[in-house]
Amino acid sequence: MAMCVEDRISNFPDHIRCHILSFLPIKAAVRTSIISTKWRYLFASISTIKFDGYLMSGLTERNLDSFKNFVDRLLKFPDQVSLDCFRLNDIISWNDEDHNFDVSDWICAALCRGVKEIDLDLENLWDILPALLFTCHSLVTLKLVAVGSEIKVPSDVCLGHLKTLQLRNSKFVGDSIHRLISNCHVLEDLAFIDCDFEYMREVNIQSPSLKRLVLVYDLAVFENIDYVVVINTPNLVYFQYTDTVVKGYTLTNMKSLEKAHINIWKSDSIDCETSATHLIQGIRNVRSLSLTTDEAIFLTSRLPIFHNLIEFKYDSHGFDGIETWLVEFLHCAPNLETFTLNFP
Repeated sequence: MAMCVEDRISNFPDHIRCHILSFLPIKAAVRTSIISTKWRYLFASISTIKFDGYLMSGLTERNLDSFKNFVDRLLKFPDQVSLDCFRLNDIISWNDEDHNFDVSDWICAALCRGVKEIDLDLENLWDILPALLFTCHSLVTLKLVAVGSEIKVPSDVCLGHLKTLQLRNSKFVGDSIHRLISNCHVLEDLAFIDCDFEYMREVNIQSPSLKRLVLVYDLAVFENIDYVVVINTPNLVYFQYTDTVVKGYTLTNMKSLEKAHINIWKSDSIDCETSATHLIQGIRNVRSLSLTTDEAIFLTSRLPIFHNLIEFKYDSHGFDGIETWLVEFLHCAPNLETFTLNFP
């Protein structure tokens, strides 16, 4: 005799089943509609919508319109709950000449549903981002990967609840960075990764709420370094910086800094020693420091006293005079407890 297995999951409340569906790929979530009448339209109420390139596999010209209509219904379904996350990750398929999906309209639909997190990885992003994105009060997390695209920040930008902002492979001009950050009043986590500041004179980051800052650039590409980095972050606890030494650094109010990872390389086109020394002076209150350099590029006569430093890790690509600098540095860290030295 066949045993009857009780379907306990179907008896869960709708909001719990929707939460379960949020962890599935969108195709799998839609397929649950054939289970029973209880599941038929449940997928339309999921709070996390993620599209990626795998959805394009097997998509023929004949069913492209059907797919577009499906996405429209999914995002604009009547009486839908607010969205926790809208993610669109693929740098080719969504907005190329062959497919031409209305991605901007999809983003607007997510914003109108009070989305909390938006994660976009797209080419030609400057043609897609709606102005509404920069005035959305529901956004808590914004992640943009925009290969070669200029991020145009409107003058009326206001992201009052944004706590996490991550920008990768993006291009900025003028005072767009300062305008963006100064209008994110509760920002806590900020990352610029492999971004292009070629047409900027100053990278200005001033935020009283910021706790974590990551500035990482491709060291293999030494383009414009003729700009100044200005950082004023009194509540910053973590700082990561990877780049060729640029024209100048003004780092102030880093009294709360707990941990820093600094990876810098020398450039012969500027007064590298003076700039690098200004950088290290700005993080003098740090407790844990990981430092990587290609040469001894700090002026030992102007090193600050690191009263709070208890942990120090140094990585180098060779001695070349660095041993003398290290002795001078250790004299400036009277309370150091742990010292790790890595050479090739």
